[in-house]
Amino acid sequence: MKGLLVALAGGVGGAKLAWGLAQVLPPEKLVIVVNTGDDAVFHGLHVSPDLDTVMYTLAGIVNPEAGWGVADDTTAALGMLGRYGAPTWFRLGDRDLACHIRRTELLGQGWTLSQATRELCLALGVQHSIVPMSDDSVRTTILAEEGELPFQVYFVERRCEPPVREVLYVGAEKARPSPLFEAALNEAGALVFCPSNPYLSIDPILSLDRVRQRIAGLTVPRLAVSPIVGGEALKGPLAKMMLELGEKPSSTNIARHYEGLCDIFIIDDVDREEAEEILALGMPVEAMPIVMRSPEDKMELARRVCALAGY
Repeated sequence: MKGLLVALAGGVGGAKLAWGLAQVLPPEKLVIVVNTGDDAVFHGLHVSPDLDTVMYTLAGIVNPEAGWGVADDTTAALGMLGRYGAPTWFRLGDRDLACHIRRTELLGQGWTLSQATRELCLALGVQHSIVPMSDDSVRTTILAEEGELPFQVYFVERRCEPPVREVLYVGAEKARPSPLFEAALNEAGALVFCPSNPYLSIDPILSLDRVRQRIAGLTVPRLAVSPIVGGEALKGPLAKMMLELGEKPSSTNIARHYEGLCDIFIIDDVDREEAEEILALGMPVEAMPIVMRSPEDKMELARRVCALAGY
């Protein structure tokens, strides 16, 4: 019997494909492993932006315009925090705050991040397994020209403006994969790199103790969906980051990033001319529509990914 499909995800693009996979596969066949390198503490609360984006998306309550946060949320609490002199550059909606309050409460009672995440998901009716990459602290840090910047300062407060020289994953060398991530790797029937930013969403996962080596040694189908279409990132700073790190924004360079970890690389139809160069890296290429604008787009891409993975 086919094992688990393990999806590595982070950000809005990852959440979209994760939602599609959850429509196609039953809960017992899918584990979504989510980046926690961008976790941070705001107003004394533990915030897990990527976990929350995936959870809200699968729960059907995500803000459809932004792709993150809760739909129809308000910011009354944030406004009052500003009146009290607290920084408010990190936008937390009122309904969103409830999640962070509850998570922080559970963590304070000795729950692991994995346990707290499962509790929150079940409360929102999410049956599929959304698991943090680690219960240990890993913090993505941007090394810019002006020095080191915490990820959320770079991403939200500074709006990705400082040129990136390097991306660091502080604490990763000591961090263990979460128990459910460990178990999923042991039971994997396929692994999918969702169309997430490799530097900000996938590399933090790969930086964990022995994870890269374990994925490199898997003998099951390993697929990656490109987050670059026509030389541009569909959302976020990926194309800008690639240029700053000395790489041309292209599906070929994303494929090169996953060399040794991926068996099938999926690109958009508009990038078919890159297929031969990617194939030369040792990765068979599949071209198809990968821009997910509608629920139907997400499900169709998920169905095709599952078919290529043998599900």
